[in-house]
Amino acid sequence: MIQLNLPKKLLCSALLLSLSSAIYASPERLEQDLTPMGAERAGNAAGTIPAWDGGIAPSDDRYANPFADEQPLFVITADNYTDYQDQLSEGQIALFQRYPDSFKIPVYPTHRTAALPDSIYAAAKRNLDNARLTADGNGLEGFTEALAFPIPENGLQVIWNHMTRYRGGALERTFVQVPVQTNGSFTPVRINEKLSWPSYLKDQGEGERHDNILFFFVQEVTAPARLTGNILLVHETMNQITQPRQAWTYNSGQRRVRLAPNIAYDAPGTATDGQRTTDNLDMFNGAPDRYDWNLVGKQELYIPYNSWKLADRNLSYDDLLSAGHLNPDHTRYELHRVWKLEATLKEGQRHVYGKRTFYIDEDTWQIATVDHYDGRGELWRVGEMHQFQYRDVQVPWSVAETFYDLQSGRYLVGGLTNEEGIGYDFSQRFDYSDFTPQAIRRMGR
Repeated sequence: MIQLNLPKKLLCSALLLSLSSAIYASPERLEQDLTPMGAERAGNAAGTIPAWDGGIAPSDDRYANPFADEQPLFVITADNYTDYQDQLSEGQIALFQRYPDSFKIPVYPTHRTAALPDSIYAAAKRNLDNARLTADGNGLEGFTEALAFPIPENGLQVIWNHMTRYRGGALERTFVQVPVQTNGSFTPVRINEKLSWPSYLKDQGEGERHDNILFFFVQEVTAPARLTGNILLVHETMNQITQPRQAWTYNSGQRRVRLAPNIAYDAPGTATDGQRTTDNLDMFNGAPDRYDWNLVGKQELYIPYNSWKLADRNLSYDDLLSAGHLNPDHTRYELHRVWKLEATLKEGQRHVYGKRTFYIDEDTWQIATVDHYDGRGELWRVGEMHQFQYRDVQVPWSVAETFYDLQSGRYLVGGLTNEEGIGYDFSQRFDYSDFTPQAIRRMGR
């Protein structure tokens, strides 16, 4: 049963929004009152969130902005944010307080653009009947391809939906990750990554079993020179309790491949200048076993969405990055329904984040905003995922991931591709042999 702990002013709307999705979980609902991904088809009563009509049409030009002529309906600033605080997260409010002269949320008309391939809709319907959590709740059984729980019943199912959402099946991407200092100075870190989900491998590998593999991942830093030469390989498992994440690193100085069991949880992320944890990548990844997951319900929130402006190929990183936060001239926020999910550190477990509050977009299952609290209960970092629809491949995914440190005034941006050519190449297909320790040894040489 969903627990609802919202303030009184939000309780009634949360009841209406959340209980309707949890009463019964029949496949027919994914063709009737719910979308194929389990979101509510209908718009809201105020008319500020439209009904889902199938999402945006495909286009060969992924960066052509279909909403280029739109202007903000209004702009939320430090002077007026209290008028909108019921639709803001605590972290967003803290950003107005931390940067009263510069942080802004430009609010545009809401467009429910999410559209995925029919094969993914079919997989979600199969998972509705077959996917289930393991006995301890920290792994999956009976899951295929994408979206384990289109009609979730608890918090663990919701976070697993984020981790199992569709991201194209296989791709190679080149992007920059940028730690930005308090004065706005930065040095981009260029990263190349290869990802593949097991069913998209060309060659499964002789004698290899992938029953417990969620995806394969290789990461290499290619610039600046002082950070190059080290390579990370990960076999991401679905049940990381019975079979922990398998990770290896190639060290260019030693010219050796080593097992790396500590690349998980709150270990510092690669080349992040200490600005995010390993499990902050993609807003959250990895084993959920260190937290208790409380599904609060649904609410309406202003979140980064349809961020074609931020993906503009005519913009440089100098245009996008300013002191304290992204340049708000290039961001876009819309009002969307989100699942609110609270993760509280279990008694006896260790993590630098004592609590996390996630806001997950109902249409894509991507974490849109997340507030991180330290062990004292103080708000520490605010994460936002700026997303849009990769229309050429029907993949809703990230344009940029940001982590704002409210204490130091620094922030981290990952996933920018404005100066990186194609950025995300979803046409790539790999062999299992591309994701082995021998493969990263060859790459190092």
